[in-house]
Amino acid sequence: MDELLPIVAFSLLLGAIIALLFFNTYYRKRQSEVRSIANVNPNPNPNPITSSSKPLPNKKSNPKHHSSDKDQSKRHHQLDLNTLKGHGDVVTGLSFSPDGRNLATACADGMVRVFKLEDASSKSFKFHRINLPPGGHPTAVAFSDDASSIVVSSHSLTGCSLYMYGEEKPKASEDKSQTKLPLPEIKWEHHKVHDKKAIITMFGASATYGSADGSALIASCSEGTDIILWHGKTGKSLGHVDTNQLKNNMATISPNGRFIAAAAFTADVKVWEIVYAKDGSVKEVSNVMQLKGHKSAVTWLCFSPNSQQIITASKDGSLRIWNINVRYHMDEDPKTLKVFPIPLRDSTGTTLHYDRLSISPDGKFLAATHGSTLQWLSVETGKVLDTAEKAHDGDITDISWGPKTIPMGKEKVLVLATASVDKKVKLWAAPSAPS
Repeated sequence: MDELLPIVAFSLLLGAIIALLFFNTYYRKRQSEVRSIANVNPNPNPNPITSSSKPLPNKKSNPKHHSSDKDQSKRHHQLDLNTLKGHGDVVTGLSFSPDGRNLATACADGMVRVFKLEDASSKSFKFHRINLPPGGHPTAVAFSDDASSIVVSSHSLTGCSLYMYGEEKPKASEDKSQTKLPLPEIKWEHHKVHDKKAIITMFGASATYGSADGSALIASCSEGTDIILWHGKTGKSLGHVDTNQLKNNMATISPNGRFIAAAAFTADVKVWEIVYAKDGSVKEVSNVMQLKGHKSAVTWLCFSPNSQQIITASKDGSLRIWNINVRYHMDEDPKTLKVFPIPLRDSTGTTLHYDRLSISPDGKFLAATHGSTLQWLSVETGKVLDTAEKAHDGDITDISWGPKTIPMGKEKVLVLATASVDKKVKLWAAPSAPS
């Protein structure tokens, strides 16, 4: 028994030491936790009311800050009038009717929609839906003659097609006083045009220059190098030109139907004249001048409302206004009237180029886009009148001013329409007139 006493004593001593170490560790851990809790609010103010009330404004201010940012992103730009929703995919093109009261949109969901713009501030817009033949998606759209006929380009695996939709024959029971809307009846069609290449732009105009008979003309521009002029009503091909510049960026026709101009791979812009016969029909399309002055590729161009000037945007960072009302048949060259630096830069300060341009029908405002950014400039001075940095939730795919003012409440306003990959079309007001 005496032999066991040292063993028992040693065991008790060892247990006591272990217990002491355990409780010492536990005590220090609890002390550390108390310190960490005490240091959460380092405010030395002993007033318990002040101490507890100070974090509350911070907790409230953070959500307010985030909601403010969210509200700011949702808040309409001062020139943002309305949004046309209901598209199921990317909106690839748009076009106003000659009276400005109808807006046609081409959408990658295979449909063309024609919106009635009875009031730009309306909460909802009536629209007519046109389903294209299966297998293709519309890439561009343009009105022909009036609001009752529309030309649509469609691209598929087999190539590019053109369709002209006109209104159906009215039934005897229909009210003839109703406003006509384009209905899905194909009046003419062409397939595998432009050597199966996609049509990237399509613009229409009424032939009013010289002896022209007033017919609607449509200029379609392919992603290749060719441009075709069409008779809007009959679908007849009236002329075919080639830019011979590797690839086209776009092409358009002057408002009076006299000129076609193309922006392509090079810095020079080619201009063709549509020559009319005495009976008003198109006789030929001939190359008459080139606009030389840019140092890099021209990305977009547009004609002035009077068809006597062209505005070009280039990757060289400049805008140019050209006078094309010259006696080219006497070797008089077009003249550069104005040169403006493009007032758009990225975060590093590098000048950006404009993707698209559109001039207002009064000739005062130039709308220009880059990505999702939209700017309004003074044609007279080149100064920026307003900017919407995030005009859409994605790149802008098309842009156009309405040819005439449309109602907005009790007044009438000029309206700019923009289409985007975000499946929306937006309507914008013109900025305040430059002083």
